[in-house]
Amino acid sequence: MDLFEQQAFAGRTHEHGYAEVDGSRIHYVTEGQGVPVLLIPGWPQTWLTWRHVMQALAANGFQAIAVDLPGTGLSDKPQDGYDTGTTASRLHGLMQVLGYEHYAVVGHDVGMWVAYALASDYPQAVECLVLTEAVIPGLAPAPSIFAPAGQNIFLWHFMFNQLLDLPEVLIAGREAQYLAYMFAQWSVRQDRVAVQSYINAYSAPGGLRGGFGYYRAIPETLAQNQRRAARPLEMPVLAIGAEHATNDAPLLTMQGNALNLQGAMVPGCGHFITEEAPEAFVALLLPFLLASPASRVTARH
Repeated sequence: MDLFEQQAFAGRTHEHGYAEVDGSRIHYVTEGQGVPVLLIPGWPQTWLTWRHVMQALAANGFQAIAVDLPGTGLSDKPQDGYDTGTTASRLHGLMQVLGYEHYAVVGHDVGMWVAYALASDYPQAVECLVLTEAVIPGLAPAPSIFAPAGQNIFLWHFMFNQLLDLPEVLIAGREAQYLAYMFAQWSVRQDRVAVQSYINAYSAPGGLRGGFGYYRAIPETLAQNQRRAARPLEMPVLAIGAEHATNDAPLLTMQGNALNLQGAMVPGCGHFITEEAPEAFVALLLPFLLASPASRVTARH
């Protein structure tokens, strides 16, 4: 537990745990008791991005279960299996190990990719789905490499992070500079984001490779999603964007891919929505969860 986590969770009850799924350990953190809600972070963050959301869920009759995606944080860093189908299978296995056959899922950034795959591949388990701050390979148009003069190419890292070996060579020993640039470019309130904790996590052995694995698996994920798109999701879906990041892209991505779809946007917010504007995010999340079938889920144990 680093100092930031100690300060963030002072006076709160949360538990760290590890579960072995398919021969790989997945790290997770729980807070609260009640209806299970799986929280999936994106890149380049860890489970810690959910700390404010976890507190709100715990106070409203939910059990928050925040994970480190395989390859990131304190989870094992396998050599392969970073496509969203494999990752979704691992996370569903985690929830079964924890005793849950039915649960709600919330995914941010790359975690949104995985959350969609989890809902599509295990519709009997996922009672409702919240997606935020990403576009999904295979559902959304491919990002352009061109941009008007003076405008940043927002998704340039999709291509850079997919390159084999070169990103690690260029970034090793400079993780702080690379990730600090990402957080500065994508956030409006960077002071609210646990930047140093994420730099520490991705500077650990295998941290860069594990995070890049999700981008390097995009071709496989894209092909999987083209097959998934043939069957729109039937559970309630809420797609949330941030004004100064993906905006309405999460909602547009899911149109035609979810039969029961709602959309919302958080104004004045950058990409790291769960940290930059947790109050606004929770104000959208809680009513949706409380009105969904997930509010009636119970654990096997």
